[in-house]
Amino acid sequence: MPYPDRLLAEDEEVVRHLHPHWLTLARPVLVLLLVVGGTSFGAALVPAGPSQGTVRTVLAGLALLVLVAAVLRPVLRWRTTHYVVTTHRVLLREGVLARRGRDIALSRIADVSYRQTLGQRLVSSGTLTIETVGDGGATVLERVPDSDGVQQLLVQLVEEDADRRGGAGVPPPRDGWDDDGWTPDGWTPAGWTAGHRTTRF
Repeated sequence: MPYPDRLLAEDEEVVRHLHPHWLTLARPVLVLLLVVGGTSFGAALVPAGPSQGTVRTVLAGLALLVLVAAVLRPVLRWRTTHYVVTTHRVLLREGVLARRGRDIALSRIADVSYRQTLGQRLVSSGTLTIETVGDGGATVLERVPDSDGVQQLLVQLVEEDADRRGGAGVPPPRDGWDDDGWTPDGWTPAGWTAGHRTTRF
């Protein structure tokens, strides 16, 4: 399902829209199979008699409670967790009834890294850490599918965003400042070359 356009700016486009890795659903699916199989087997073992229907109803009720807690809730949590990368920002949304979200502008991202265990490498998953400038601190995203690809994508988008902002025009000289150092790429002190400028990402 595409991300709602009403949440995007006019010139903003969705580049990647992800949910947590599908392996997140492995445990709920396993629980579903065990509960359905176990309940069916248990119901078949109930001896015939006047209480047979009552026992089977109790078993079905217990199975339903387990399915809601151990299967339905995790599936809804997975489905309502969104990792959205756009041309302007990273949007994070999660929660079924109580919603929680965070928007990270590309211009505020200082560093992006990912971490994978051996098992995560086999299924192309990982943990993504986004370091931001300011008081927000680091944002850690667990079980991100294609985490290395998302990390490289964010690096590229941040660089493109910086180039787009830097290409808006050369700032006018300010009073009391020598404008000899202004270039289309920013201000360069006397005696420096473009090679001295370092972009950390």
